[in-house]
Amino acid sequence: MAQIITMPRLSDTMTEGVVATWLKKVGDTIKTGDILAEIETDKATMEFESFHDGVLLHIGIQEGQSAPVDSLLAIIGTAGEDISTLLNGGSTPEVKDDKAEIKEETTPATLSTVEIPAGVKVVTMPRLSDTMTTGTVATWLKKVGDAVKEGDILAEIETDKATMEFESFNAGTLLYIGVQEGDSAPVDTILAILGPAGTDVSGIAANYKVGAVANSETSEPKVESSNTSTPSEVTENKQQSTDNSRIFASPLAKKIAQDKGINLSQVKGSGENGRIVKSDVENFAPSAVATPSQAVAEATNAVATVKPFVPAGEVFQEEIKNSQMRKTIARRLSESKFTAPHYYLTIELDMDNAIASRNMINGLPETKVSFNDMVIKASAMALKKHPQVNSQWREDAMVINHHVNIGVAVAVEDGLMVPVLKFTDQMSLTQIGSNVKDLAGKAKSKKIQPAEMEGSTFTISNLGMFGIQSFTSIINQPNSAILSVGAIVEKPVVKNGQIVVGNTMVVTLACDHRTVDGATGAQFLQTFKAFMENPVTMLA
Repeated sequence: MAQIITMPRLSDTMTEGVVATWLKKVGDTIKTGDILAEIETDKATMEFESFHDGVLLHIGIQEGQSAPVDSLLAIIGTAGEDISTLLNGGSTPEVKDDKAEIKEETTPATLSTVEIPAGVKVVTMPRLSDTMTTGTVATWLKKVGDAVKEGDILAEIETDKATMEFESFNAGTLLYIGVQEGDSAPVDTILAILGPAGTDVSGIAANYKVGAVANSETSEPKVESSNTSTPSEVTENKQQSTDNSRIFASPLAKKIAQDKGINLSQVKGSGENGRIVKSDVENFAPSAVATPSQAVAEATNAVATVKPFVPAGEVFQEEIKNSQMRKTIARRLSESKFTAPHYYLTIELDMDNAIASRNMINGLPETKVSFNDMVIKASAMALKKHPQVNSQWREDAMVINHHVNIGVAVAVEDGLMVPVLKFTDQMSLTQIGSNVKDLAGKAKSKKIQPAEMEGSTFTISNLGMFGIQSFTSIINQPNSAILSVGAIVEKPVVKNGQIVVGNTMVVTLACDHRTVDGATGAQFLQTFKAFMENPVTMLA
């Protein structure tokens, strides 16, 4: 039976979405987990995946068009199925997607009796990723009675993928906190209540049901839309924002700004109603401002770690509650280790030419690349020559990826994140370096978006900076391989029959034997070794 896919609500304040790109077309076969489209919300452009199998029979919202939440986005069913009844407004008990069903089941008829006082806003647990069903409040940065301004960070929320800062989109006084630090709650559960100081919200907190916030805010978006109907006010709101994801700009302009490290709040839009377009970003001349990485470094240095006092000779244990990230790491790596038959291939590289080439490249003005950048570039080029390593296993077929998206493991305070460099093989060494630095900074400062950690086809883990000479890694599924990179070591080596001082580096490739045979993995390492030992060949 055909399934109706509606415009999802990807954030707690989202009332409508714009389809930035369709990644599937009518007639394509869809499987659960496939990315259907990229949807632009009021906060970011996010990938939207399918929760159903079938054939894409109908697209209800074309690229570039906007529509309210729960509007008809697409229909998935069996090939040749008659969907005319659905297109004409008919419905069946099973045509709504999972999110819509949950919303209907949890919205009682008595919601209309819940009155929300003027100026009061109910803030619910946001859906910060497309797979998030529950969230944990890691830290409250505001307490009851504090004045809150639009853009203030209310709390840090742990999702199934990362710990992210959650900012307020309303101004007022924090009147009520619904989820305490360390507690978990489903998406759309009451998180907090904002409003004028002294307002009695005990009735709202006691009688709140999922969906009540929709009633309380149904009129508010209309007020906001009327307030932002003039170009001057749109421009003013844009200039007050410091978050690129909330600025009135085209998706392409946001992408170019992200790649160039430009803060869109400093860019003046020339498009309709002050909208920032591609040419505005390309022609922007930055002024002298503090970089986000500098701000993150200052904030990190300001935090002091308090250690408990442990009396000598006494047994002392400390129990630390598992974070959402730690639970996800445990679950995913356990699944990988116990389902994918791992085997390991190790090879030693002569790094003398790589060291000389890097010194020469870094001698150029405003250019700096790291050995890790060279490893990423060599891996991307080797994957193009050995696409079977760039694959993933499915029960019915092996998927060969002819695009190269390399995930780079980044250690963060709470665990491990893997930001993804999309189309890595098309990047230069300097582009790889700047993108890795930007994504790693976002990951460590909890600013990274879920879309920036999805879609990897191969992963690299580098512990060389810690002096680790060699190690093995667990495959980051659905990838078929992961490369473990050790430190560069100066030691005696034999060259042309003579013992000389050389620089070597050991790398280990972990492969999934279901997709990558031993000979295939060995050939990949030989190609990788050739690129690393002769870096000039990567520029050909």
